[in-house]
Amino acid sequence: METLNAAELLAALGHESRLAIFRLLVEAGPEGMNASAIGEHLGLPGATLSFHLSHLARVGLIKGERESRFIHYSAAYETMDELIAFLTRNCCQGKACLPAATTCGTVQKRRRPTSNPQD
Repeated sequence: METLNAAELLAALGHESRLAIFRLLVEAGPEGMNASAIGEHLGLPGATLSFHLSHLARVGLIKGERESRFIHYSAAYETMDELIAFLTRNCCQGKACLPAATTCGTVQKRRRPTSNPQD
């Protein structure tokens, strides 16, 4: 991931409503949620919700799929994983130092191999 792309993703998450939407979709899992359920859960008016969903989809943090009259949204886990990997790459010179991230079991998946395979 390029620095400019990471900055764009972080800027999108830098708004309270967009961060809440993204976290809700991450928690919902791959099944995601439809827009009306997201709005109801977060108490966001339709126009505001639509604006934030559109922004998150434009930067690639969420995906929307039309199901008849509704749009079903889900987190783009591959983009989230790339962003986390970008932020933690070579963290603490490759040593485990992120206890909260360790509990989710994806730290090793995100880390790129170091030049010294014995570490």
